[in-house]
Amino acid sequence: MTQDARTAAASRMKIPATKSEGHTRSGTDRVFQHYESAVLLLQQGKYEKALIALEKLLPEAPAEIKERCRVYIRTCQRQLQARGRSFATPEEHYDYAISLLNTGYYEEAREQLNQVLTGHPGADYAFYGLAVLEAITGRVQDCLSSLTRAIELNPRNRQQARVDNDFQNMADDPRFTELLYPEVP
Repeated sequence: MTQDARTAAASRMKIPATKSEGHTRSGTDRVFQHYESAVLLLQQGKYEKALIALEKLLPEAPAEIKERCRVYIRTCQRQLQARGRSFATPEEHYDYAISLLNTGYYEEAREQLNQVLTGHPGADYAFYGLAVLEAITGRVQDCLSSLTRAIELNPRNRQQARVDNDFQNMADDPRFTELLYPEVP
């Protein structure tokens, strides 16, 4: 946040007039400086330090940044949890990715599915999971590409996709229909 933006935000804030409450205009500037430092730590991937700084800042944060602090705290916590995860099998990793998908963490799910595929490029189920994710998020071409690869690796994925409700928004696309019901010569 620039000094001008800090000044504008501080001028909109209701700041108590007495020093006994521990708030002064310079105190507000200090809070914004701490916030900027915490965000910088987050951007640098220093999640532990950012988490500590944000948690310390949260009680005294003005309304303008309080909710953003909470979001950044949750981001740090998720990143720290993800670092500590290890999976015995690619299927376990896939299950974790699908749990992220089912709870609406689409970008994290995409990242996890891509990690499965990096280590196991023949994992048809990971391509299928990506196809579902892309269908849900409206990325039609990516959905078709992932589903095509899943079917190439395991033709049974074609039958599964025919009955999978996650592909409902793809049903009207002729390319999708052609992929699921190819013409037999």
